[in-house]
Amino acid sequence: MTHETDAGAQAPVLFEEREAAGGFRIGIATLNAPATLNGLSLDMARLLDDQLIAWEADERIAVVVLQGSGEKAFCAGGDLQGLYRSMLAHRESGSDDILANGYARDFFEVEYRLDHRIHTCAKPVLCWGHGIVMGGGIGLMSGATHRVVTERSKLAMPEITVGLYPDVGGSWLLNRVPDHAGLFLALTGAPLGAADAIHAGLADHYLRDEQRADVYSALSAQAWSIRAADNAQALTSLLSDMAGQPDVGPLARHRDAIHAACAADTLDAVIAAIEAMPGDDPWLESARRTLAAGAPGSARLAFELSRRARDASLADVFRMEYVVSLHCAAHGDFQEGIRALLIDKDRQPRWNPATLADATPSWAEAFFAEPWSAGHHPLADLGRSAT
Repeated sequence: MTHETDAGAQAPVLFEEREAAGGFRIGIATLNAPATLNGLSLDMARLLDDQLIAWEADERIAVVVLQGSGEKAFCAGGDLQGLYRSMLAHRESGSDDILANGYARDFFEVEYRLDHRIHTCAKPVLCWGHGIVMGGGIGLMSGATHRVVTERSKLAMPEITVGLYPDVGGSWLLNRVPDHAGLFLALTGAPLGAADAIHAGLADHYLRDEQRADVYSALSAQAWSIRAADNAQALTSLLSDMAGQPDVGPLARHRDAIHAACAADTLDAVIAAIEAMPGDDPWLESARRTLAAGAPGSARLAFELSRRARDASLADVFRMEYVVSLHCAAHGDFQEGIRALLIDKDRQPRWNPATLADATPSWAEAFFAEPWSAGHHPLADLGRSAT
């Protein structure tokens, strides 16, 4: 969709401005790492954040578009390989300081700041969520004002499989999924197609990917306004006129059973209820297997974060998740989960704690301990200033 030179095509993010009616422009950012399914690196996050700041300040930019290069993914997650190397070096150093891992410290801060900026951008943001949208991709997509899914969209937050938890604001986002299903998604990493993504409130419009060029042409032809609210309404109308209706998905079909299971007061009761859910739907069976094989500590952290984030602001959730993520990078299962899945690929993680009985609320408490004095959180300014 862009017209870049060969050198420019090697950049991790491509930026383009298209002329639109009335002298306005459409800003298009393309994640450009198809070999890694557009996995979000620290460099990519910095480039995106800087460009969003510039586009938000530019009165000529009417709409911002986020998309991924290639046919397979918008963004399959964060830079697990880079994080693994940084965690390995940190543990080999013998340091107990969770701030000593400079890459993890910078990566999570920049990523969460970028995600928050998308959520609070003063201009309409259209995310074309074609293909795989997982983990860090959910973080980018969830803050967009207009989130498109296609016939090949596959959304998930499968962090329990790598010893993390649904971060990137997931603790806030999943609390807003109806019928307590957000907790189910956090514990099982269950994938969602287009219909279920819309049902869960994680997407807004269903279009076929072949319509993308027509949508972008319509964006260029649209009579935009200097008022962001008018532009948001115009973008909604434009997409609604072109959107279709996907078939009902398994999350919606099992909504009553999921609601009953995840309304329990304790993590033990929730997991037992999920394991006992009736039916032989392959999607449900896969979700249960993922839960059973996932890190018990990740299940506990997801549950505790869900409780603590229930009435918190988005900015406060990002601040809380930043602390938990640094602890996960320093002494949690995150390194082991990446090793088993991506490095040695033996798919035999040695979780610690090994059982849910050992992953107690008191065990999880240490992950919420802040390493700095009050008022010095690196994300203290989120929600309090334009930067």
